[in-house]
Amino acid sequence: MPFIRTIFIYAVMFATLMMTVGGGVGAFMAMADLVSPPAYYQSFQDYKQMRQHEAESKDTTGKPAQLSEEELKKEYEEMIAAEQARIRQSAINSLIKSLGWILIPFPVFLYMQRLQRARE
Repeated sequence: MPFIRTIFIYAVMFATLMMTVGGGVGAFMAMADLVSPPAYYQSFQDYKQMRQHEAESKDTTGKPAQLSEEELKKEYEEMIAAEQARIRQSAINSLIKSLGWILIPFPVFLYMQRLQRARE
């Protein structure tokens, strides 16, 4: 029976260590997204064409409601700011989850390590 107990302790230590390493990698990736978030790829010209197409398809009178260039630019910048805020919030959420993958299994690993050392 001591053999089975030793295998169990080492299996738990391995699993919790892998969880902690995975959490560390996830935390590093989330920090990278916070420091250098992915770029937004839609250009103003693409946004402008999309909005004009939407306005044309929604208009039932056959005469599209046109927004001025300044209004479109303002909407585009607001959309980019909202997207950047969403990406930042997602990175923070991912970081918190990754820290959970570090903080929860690591004490179990330490406990099992002490338990194994006491048995030796």
